[in-house]
Amino acid sequence: MSTQNQTGYMLLFVGMDWHKGLSPEQAQTVSEAWMAWFKRLNELGKAVAGHPLGGEGKSVSGKNRTVTDGPFAEAKEAIGGYFMLDVATMDEAVAIAQQCPGLPYGAKVEVRPVLSECPMAMEARVEAQLAQA
Repeated sequence: MSTQNQTGYMLLFVGMDWHKGLSPEQAQTVSEAWMAWFKRLNELGKAVAGHPLGGEGKSVSGKNRTVTDGPFAEAKEAIGGYFMLDVATMDEAVAIAQQCPGLPYGAKVEVRPVLSECPMAMEARVEAQLAQA
């Protein structure tokens, strides 16, 4: 019974060290290709936002809302940045992800739907409606 509304797709760029081992010239070339890719998607109206993420951060967890240094994923699994896409289907988002200039160098792109409502809230609302029926 999943009828979640979507507001687009997000590309999450996994891995912050994919560029290690590249010469400065290669790294510059890939960086320029990445920016050109985003600019082209933006001009086509398919990418509506995108930014790199810093490696440092904080993590808040638990009942006591404990704050610790993070992120805790290994550098190869940390999220290095994102693009917010305005496309209609997962297939279209995947096709865009396949164009990522970092893929040949070890970058990974996770494609995720962006929902207009928290799945837990939707489930609770549906359960409440069923209980009232």
